Amino acid sequence: MLKKSFKILGWTLFGIFSFLAVYISSVLIISKITVNSDIAKVEEQDAVPIYILSNGVHTDIVVPIKNEIKDWRNEIQFNQTQSKDSLMNYIAFGWGDKGFYLETPEWSDLKASTAFKAAFGISSSAVHATFFKQLREGEDCKRILVSKENYQNLVNYISNSFSDPIHPQWIEGHSYGRKDAFYEAKGSYSLFYTCNTWANNALKAANQKASLWTVYDKGIFCHYK
Repeated sequence: MLKKSFKILGWTLFGIFSFLAVYISSVLIISKITVNSDIAKVEEQDAVPIYILSNGVHTDIVVPIKNEIKDWRNEIQFNQTQSKDSLMNYIAFGWGDKGFYLETPEWSDLKASTAFKAAFGISSSAVHATFFKQLREGEDCKRILVSKENYQNLVNYISNSFSDPIHPQWIEGHSYGRKDAFYEAKGSYSLFYTCNTWANNALKAANQKASLWTVYDKGIFCHYK
C-alpha cells in the first residue's frame, strides 16, 4: 500500500513538473514571436499617442483622456477617485482577476485561495483605471503612435472589456491610491490569460506590434526595445 502511494505521488509530481516545464518553455518561446511587425509608420500629426506601462509585473494600456474619437470622462469619472482631480491628461487601463486586484494591494497580502482561483479561472475580473497628468518614457513606459482608425479599434476593445461597456460599473470603496478606481469586467483570469495577455491583445486589436501570445510583461516590451 505504501509503495503504491509513493508511486502515485511520484507520477503526480512528475506530471506537475512536466506541465511547468512545458508551460514556461512555451511562454518564453511564443512570447518572442512578433505579430504586426510590418505595421506602417504613422505621422505624428495624423496619429494618436498611446503608451504601454509596466510596474515590473503588470502592463497597462495608457490613452488620452479625451480627443475627437473618445472622451473617457463619460464613463470613467474623476469623482470616482479619492482625489477627484480633474486636471489629468491620460488614463491607464489594466485588466485582471478581481479577487487578486481587490484583496492583494501588496504581495504580502496574497492568499493561497486567491492565487488558486486566479490561476484556474474560477474568479471574476475587474478593470483598473488610473489617471495621470504626464508620463515619462523609459524601459517601463513606451510611447506608440497609432492611426485614428486603429485607436478606434483600441477604444472598442477596452470598452468591451467592461461588464457593461456603456455604463461601466464602479466598484466603490476600492483603490490603490488617490487617482484610481476599479470596475466590473468580463472574462476570467487564468494561467493562460493574464493581465498581460489582455494588454497584448489590446495592441493586437489596435494593429500594433505584439507577441503572438504572452502572459508576462516582458513578452510585450521585448517587441518595443
